[in-house]
Amino acid sequence: MTGEKSLLRKFADAHGVSGSEGNVHDVIRAEIRDHVDEVRTDRMGNLVAVKNGRDLSVMLAAHTDEIGLMVNYIDERGFLRFVTFGGWYAPVLSAQRVILHGSKGPVHGVIGGKPPHAMTEEERKKGLKTEEMFIDVGASNLKEVARLGIEIGTPVTIDRELADLGYRRVTGKAFDNRVGCVLLARTLQQLDTRHTVYAVFTAQEEVGAKGARTSAFELEPDCAIATDVTFPGDHPEIKKKDSCLVMGKGPAITVSDASGRGLIADRRMVAWLRSVADRKKIPYQLEVGHGGTTDASAIHLVRAGIPSTVISVPVRYIHSPVEVVDLRDIEMSVKLLGEALKVRPDL
Repeated sequence: MTGEKSLLRKFADAHGVSGSEGNVHDVIRAEIRDHVDEVRTDRMGNLVAVKNGRDLSVMLAAHTDEIGLMVNYIDERGFLRFVTFGGWYAPVLSAQRVILHGSKGPVHGVIGGKPPHAMTEEERKKGLKTEEMFIDVGASNLKEVARLGIEIGTPVTIDRELADLGYRRVTGKAFDNRVGCVLLARTLQQLDTRHTVYAVFTAQEEVGAKGARTSAFELEPDCAIATDVTFPGDHPEIKKKDSCLVMGKGPAITVSDASGRGLIADRRMVAWLRSVADRKKIPYQLEVGHGGTTDASAIHLVRAGIPSTVISVPVRYIHSPVEVVDLRDIEMSVKLLGEALKVRPDL
């Protein structure tokens, strides 16, 4: 059985931009197939694992896609223009090393732009926009790019691997949401429940929670828990009123996100998780967010409505190549999810 850190390294170091999650699913499938009754990929590209039970059905969701890029133009000198998939902040992309996933295998590249030495004072103040950046793969013309197996539509991800920080904290890319994938995989590895569990490793969350919506419609579970990450307010340049969450203090149970425009969690689901955490003495935090949403925002609106909430892990610097997580938060989140599945929610 594999520990949380080992799983996170495998999952986060894998590459899978929205719509191209297959490589990530292969890694996940290898870790869970011996612990469930069925593993399949549906028509939307979600990886669906089923553990049959005799009580109610619970859907667990964790999106597998990471924010990334896609080639949309190649000029005559061999430079590639791109569009962004997911919520990129332009300054984060500048001067990054990337991997292009072409038809002949991975190709390394760098994101370039006008150097500051050639910028006017006004341009330096504004910074580069994504449309002013390009990818350099070392080619000199269109034919050389084609020989590398790169074409319009080639997906692109950041070239970064997990690394250790101090005090059981690690940094890497795609913790949003390979951390959630670890929660689901680890829970399945040690599952003890009488419920039917649908663990869905969803596709295309970063571009509209598409896989969550279609899989929830097909499965029609009695209730759902999405697992994702959220940003804490425990570092400089962010105010506590913008996030009261702290790394190392346990998972966050979502009460509401996006100021109610996304998910207003079912109170019974929140009470279920809180009662389990209190009884098992698992530290947790409550979150009322005003920013982003998760798969649960799509799931809870499917068919006649599916009671839903979210277990989120605090992660610093999300939507960047240097996200930071405390492994203890992952472990506490796994414990909360596993213990909750041992009891029945009062729905």
